Amino acid sequence: KQIVKRKSDMGYNSVLTKYVVTAFSLIQSVIMEMSDEMVTCSSHNIYPVPQVTWATDPPSAQEALENSTIKTTDHKGLFTVVSTLRILDSLSNYTYFCSFISADKTQVWTASWKNHEGITHGEGHALSIPCITPHSLQNFSLTWTFTSSSEPTVILRYDTKTKHTFNLWEGQAELDQDLLFLGDGSLLLHKPDTEEHSGTYTCTFSGLQSKHIVQTKVNITVSPISENLILLFCILRIILLVTPVLGVSQIAALIVLQCVLGNSVYNIFDPLMIL
Repeated sequence: KQIVKRKSDMGYNSVLTKYVVTAFSLIQSVIMEMSDEMVTCSSHNIYPVPQVTWATDPPSAQEALENSTIKTTDHKGLFTVVSTLRILDSLSNYTYFCSFISADKTQVWTASWKNHEGITHGEGHALSIPCITPHSLQNFSLTWTFTSSSEPTVILRYDTKTKHTFNLWEGQAELDQDLLFLGDGSLLLHKPDTEEHSGTYTCTFSGLQSKHIVQTKVNITVSPISENLILLFCILRIILLVTPVLGVSQIAALIVLQCVLGNSVYNIFDPLMIL
């Protein structure tokens, strides 16, 4: 509010009141993305321009956090802010945090991203894919997406407010509800399949002015034949290959040699092969 006093030609004083209105456009969301070399945080349609800060866990010195921030405005004067940070060391060694702080300090939006170390796991054996939030959340939603050769697919979603659960992989995957409220949203796959369940898993915790993302690449492999099964196979062959031509000890020695050396000696003993 501005008050301006003016004096007219007739000697009368008049007062002119001006109202100056400043429009604020609050931070609505923060989008976080990661590539092989950079982490990017962005937010749109903000006024005044916010401050952007970066941090990591484990902590890093500020001078080690090489980042740049670009601020642009649209025809309405609203800001789009894009900030990028160069990746430190190995992707899986750090959790990256970016915070957008409003000009009046009343809003702090924080997003974080962790690339978990890749997992290689045997087919048919239960697997837990980790997703743990770095700080406690009161009301939040958790979303799991799966990406193979196509676009990301939402496979599971849970909302603590509505208690509603969506599970595309019902019977194949689930969450531990008790651990979930402690900040552990790990996904349990009961019997993962090589073709159906190999790919990239992304979990996202979304809370009040916060978002936490964990991404894990999972490779489900065909389980190799166990050593015990190979030994049993060899014993069965010894029993079946006993002939009056050779003594039992000689046959046993040949079979054990084959089991040790593998397929490379099969041709030598082709006359003895009946399995």
